[in-house]
Amino acid sequence: MCGIVGYTGPKQAYPIIIKGLQRLEYRGYDSTGVALLNNGLKVYKKKGKVAELADLLVGRNLHAHTGIGHTRWATHGEPSDRNAHPHVSASGKLAMIHNGIIENYSRLKQELVSKGYTFQSDTDTEVLLNFIEEIKINDHQSK
Repeated sequence: MCGIVGYTGPKQAYPIIIKGLQRLEYRGYDSTGVALLNNGLKVYKKKGKVAELADLLVGRNLHAHTGIGHTRWATHGEPSDRNAHPHVSASGKLAMIHNGIIENYSRLKQELVSKGYTFQSDTDTEVLLNFIEEIKINDHQSK
């Protein structure tokens, strides 16, 4: 099963998020990841257990006061690093975690591909994220 953890506040986000993900491990999952916001967006994801993600991040600058984390159980796309959440939009400015299924993601993906979007994963979540970004871009241009 999937699980989501988020934090924003005065403390360092990463230790809180990783501890939350560890607490969700009993639910079962195939991959995990975190997105941290501090002078830009940093996303780290890994197929496997939370401990594998934590090992990957040893020695990295994880300083941030805002972040999200996810444990994933695959519904679209095989369990892999590239399909793990969080996903990042084409601009690199948005990150998203999602639990559930986007029923019309295939149609939305075709529409976005026709507008020049490319995708880094096989997930419906990345499609939704870029659809949101497209709406944001169009809204900004109309003002």
